[in-house]
Amino acid sequence: MSSQISAASELGVVATVRRGLQLSPAMTEGLRVTLLLALVATAGRVVVPVVVQQATDHGILAPGGPDVTRVAWLCLAGLGVLVVTGRVSAVVNVRLYRASETGLAQLRVRTFRHVHDLSTLTQSAEKRGSLVSRVTSDVDTISMFVQRGGLMLILNAGQLLLASVAMFVYSWRLGLLVWLCYLPMVLLAPRAQRAVSAAYGAVRVKVGAMLSAVSESVVGAETIRAYGAADRTQERIDRSVRAHLHQAVRAQTLVALAFSTGVVLSAVALAAVVVAGTYLGVRGEISVGTLLAFLFLVQMFTGPVQNATEVLNELQNAVAGWRRVIAVLETPVDVTDPGGSPLSLSLPLPDGRDASPAAPDPGIDPAADHRADARRADARRGGHRAARVEFQGVRYAYPGGPEVLHGVDLEIEPGTQVAVVGQTGSGKTTLAKLLARLMDPTAGRVLLDGTDLRDLPLARLRERVVLVPQEGFLFDTTIGANLAYGPVTLSPGEVRAAVADLGLDGWIATLPAGLDTPVGQRGESLSAGERQLVALGRAYLADADLLILDEATSAVDPATETRINRALDRLTRGRTSVTVAHRLSTAEAADLVVVVDEGHVVEVGGHHELLDARGTYARMYGSWVAQTR
Repeated sequence: MSSQISAASELGVVATVRRGLQLSPAMTEGLRVTLLLALVATAGRVVVPVVVQQATDHGILAPGGPDVTRVAWLCLAGLGVLVVTGRVSAVVNVRLYRASETGLAQLRVRTFRHVHDLSTLTQSAEKRGSLVSRVTSDVDTISMFVQRGGLMLILNAGQLLLASVAMFVYSWRLGLLVWLCYLPMVLLAPRAQRAVSAAYGAVRVKVGAMLSAVSESVVGAETIRAYGAADRTQERIDRSVRAHLHQAVRAQTLVALAFSTGVVLSAVALAAVVVAGTYLGVRGEISVGTLLAFLFLVQMFTGPVQNATEVLNELQNAVAGWRRVIAVLETPVDVTDPGGSPLSLSLPLPDGRDASPAAPDPGIDPAADHRADARRADARRGGHRAARVEFQGVRYAYPGGPEVLHGVDLEIEPGTQVAVVGQTGSGKTTLAKLLARLMDPTAGRVLLDGTDLRDLPLARLRERVVLVPQEGFLFDTTIGANLAYGPVTLSPGEVRAAVADLGLDGWIATLPAGLDTPVGQRGESLSAGERQLVALGRAYLADADLLILDEATSAVDPATETRINRALDRLTRGRTSVTVAHRLSTAEAADLVVVVDEGHVVEVGGHHELLDARGTYARMYGSWVAQTR
């Protein structure tokens, strides 16, 4: 992903904003009408200088004496225009907020969707906190600019244009004088913009690093306490916070310098107009009303210039956030889906309605009890079909590293229970990841019933292949909802039937609220073995043809191990299963043992057959038996 970040950081401000708007098309819907209304709203501000000029020259200083009626009518007319333009300004705000929120929702969904589509390998190469910041804080910076700075930019641009036109209409010499006063800022603006852009790019990087450090420390709080590493962790957090602080101050300092320059030039412009306007008035070339109107116009002109500093601040922050989001979106998906993305997230329409009905909670659906629970349970007991698996000349090398699998050829018949064994780092976990298609081989093919996994739509693949990791991840909800977490909504009856089939109803009965017992964040209210029981139940309800399991019974109590083994026996019955075995007792019970050594499959056969061969497996088994006595 680093190459995409580098490429995105090289985009100019205009190119970045253009690319960002392409990723959020709803943000520009109706923009022409909004801009036209903004111009109308801004035009109302010119009414004040015009009313001042007309009331002064043709009312207060009228040749026949002050004309109070004329002044009153001029003021009423000006007030009416201001009321109308104020209403138009409110409409502009509403239209801009609605479009921007819809566009930002599109951007969040698109970014999350893409992060979700990235392989676990690609995600692991980037700090998770940094990835989360792309969807949250980086998009928030864009939101702040679009809704505040964007509106200010539109209104200020219109105000500058109208004020300039009005100034040149009243006096082209004074108008030219004002522009000459701001010439140094115009010439230096590109260089200042580049410096501020680089500074805010660094700020966004520091924000991502800070969020990553904080989230990692929160998740790892138990380990931090256990090892007494609180002070060291606090130092790490403090360093990341200080790094962000220093970078943010540096960026704000650059903006402050630009702001002070604008203030000084505004004062110079106003003083120059007063001096030059007085001189022209003495010579009779402009009237008193015109000079007063011009001073109002100068204030209209200098206001946006001074506001430009704030807009510049938010713009550069937003551009930095946009670049980081673009970098994620332009990271290629290395595990592509030939069937298209299965995940669909709803988006709000510009009128505030939701674009699609709310998705059901992916847990237990009480309203689904009317379905035929018994029929579904019977289908689950015998409706699946075991899968045939083949590895044909499979090679794999992690990015930037040496090859870890070397030409693996392997055939697994349907319904076979396979144990993959080998030393740490031998490549057995890589085989499991390739089989689950968490990544693709660099050479060769992995086939499921004769079909290359790369040709199977991911939605179909996830229906047929389920991976049960060693540490099953649980969501912060109930045990029942975690069991039923999947693409199909399940009834309470189906979940209860699955628990009974796996022999887990006795364990569930010991819990305070049964299936409604909360598991806590990441399942921390349950033991490691209990979390694994829930993960096995989830896999059973998924009703897959191929199960890939990472053995997880080495650190549980005997009672839980008995429950896990009983659930595993029921789960794998009639299905093809591939277990990454850390203990060779698993291999003893398997139909087929696959021995992996330094990236090669060196032996394949039954437990007793491999013992008789007196090869690698026999040596591993002998060593394991000696250690477990």
